[in-house]
Amino acid sequence: MSTKEKIREKVSLKEAPTLNNEIVVYNDDVNTFDHVIETLMRVCEHTPEQAEQCSLIVHYNGKCTVKTGPLKKLKPQCLQLLEAGISAEII
Repeated sequence: MSTKEKIREKVSLKEAPTLNNEIVVYNDDVNTFDHVIETLMRVCEHTPEQAEQCSLIVHYNGKCTVKTGPLKKLKPQCLQLLEAGISAEII
């Protein structure tokens, strides 16, 4: 094995996928589509299209994963969703 191949092998091992958590938003009878869309854009940095699609999935399926990532990043986002009155949890 050449030195280049060894270096590539080490790099690919370090780039192994990490375990991601998910923020799941649940449907309720309280929040409007506009509120959910605006909150997802603000908190989760969704585009308007992403936020609208997520809100429709929540409405028709009862829940939707709106964000994935490391727990450290998702905790404050989930808290902001909860503070906005949106039913959400990290799984």
